[in-house]
Amino acid sequence: MRSLYRRQLTMMVSIMLLSFTLLAGAFMLLSYRYIIGETRDSVIRNAGYIASFTSTYYRRYLTLNVQDEFYSSYMASIAMISNSNIIVADGSGKVLYATDGSRLYAPEDSQLPNDVVEQVMEEGAYNGVTTLGGIFQERRYISALPVTNQIGALPIMQGIVLVGASASNLNEMWSSTATIFFFSAVVVFLISVIASTLTSAYQTRPLNEMAEAARKFGQGEFDIRVTGYEDRGDEVSDLAEAFNSMANSLEKVESQRSEFIANVSHELKTPMTTIAGFAEGILDGTIPPERERESLEIVVSETRRLSRLVRRMLDLSRLNALAESTVTAQEAFDLTEVMSRVLISLETKITDRQLDVEVQMPEDKLMVWGDPDSITQVCYNLLDNAAKFAAPGTAITVQITKKDGKAHTVIRNLGATIPPDELPLLFERFHKADYSRSMDREGVGLGLYIVKTILGNLKETITVTSEDGVTQFHFTLTLA
Repeated sequence: MRSLYRRQLTMMVSIMLLSFTLLAGAFMLLSYRYIIGETRDSVIRNAGYIASFTSTYYRRYLTLNVQDEFYSSYMASIAMISNSNIIVADGSGKVLYATDGSRLYAPEDSQLPNDVVEQVMEEGAYNGVTTLGGIFQERRYISALPVTNQIGALPIMQGIVLVGASASNLNEMWSSTATIFFFSAVVVFLISVIASTLTSAYQTRPLNEMAEAARKFGQGEFDIRVTGYEDRGDEVSDLAEAFNSMANSLEKVESQRSEFIANVSHELKTPMTTIAGFAEGILDGTIPPERERESLEIVVSETRRLSRLVRRMLDLSRLNALAESTVTAQEAFDLTEVMSRVLISLETKITDRQLDVEVQMPEDKLMVWGDPDSITQVCYNLLDNAAKFAAPGTAITVQITKKDGKAHTVIRNLGATIPPDELPLLFERFHKADYSRSMDREGVGLGLYIVKTILGNLKETITVTSEDGVTQFHFTLTLA
């Protein structure tokens, strides 16, 4: 498997190589053309100067004396300054004079190639790279112009001048330029490769750390975090923050799962131990016959407790499934009617505990949005909880009011004061206050958690307070 680091580095290096290749090709072509063009222009310009000077010399002296010191000095100066060769020939192409500035050549019977002479005569100029039929030992860039004068009404070509520049000088100049470019390109390429390597490593290092952390998550190590990228201020920083947020959520879920399993195990263990103990006592005769009925009643009570626990677990599973999918389908219903039905269903329990009920609800219908069955369960769990922990002979208060587009429901009872540090834990799964364990033999610690889950799915709130023995639950529903 190719890593992202290698892929990015390979891509960047490939792009740089392609860019430098195209740039080098374009540079070499343009520089070569520029050098050739500059040389051509210089040779043509010098050839024009010499042709003009030679033509003037002809007009003044009516002949060309190449041995004339003035003429030869002029030719030598131009040849030396321009680093070129100068050839002067007559109209037929016979070479009369040749110099490179420092030396004077007097070739015997040297003749310009016919094609060069013909092109000068027909087109008025010649430009090209040639050895001039062996006059030069190496190829040179040649520019040839005619020497003409006006005699009467007709122009007469009296000779030909040629200026030649060494092609080796051109190649050396182009080679030097290309070498400088190549050296610069190599240095820039190496710097780019180093920069790309560091950049790629800088970008992939946090990804590798996150991948390693994810693997550790899979092994159960949920305390791993990706740190050191908070100040980058880029997408990697955002990704690290999101990754750590996910890690916190996973750690919390794992903690809740462990706590959930521990609580379930505890809640199942107690009644099952009780059932097994009394059943074994009846079978082995430890419990006398006259106490068997009492023991069986305890077994039945614990069995029912197990049944309630399983039923609450199923309710909890259903609520979690609803929370993970879509919001529960809502409809308009009468909250006062729901509360009245719940009070009627708990009438026996309230009466057995010698409790009074104070109801403060609107006489007319109070329509709210929600799931009637779920809200019925909310009201039942809260009223059952209030009746369970209310002191005998006291009253339970049920109050429903309207305010700011919400129906506010308050259920209040008088009993033991819940410690402030216990209040935030009341809605946790399987939480049962220590003071209530002895009296709450029927509870499994899921009722209030189910209440909060239902209201949370409906985007509603519930709060609890407990002061001076008065415990009050308050939840809201949206008016229809």
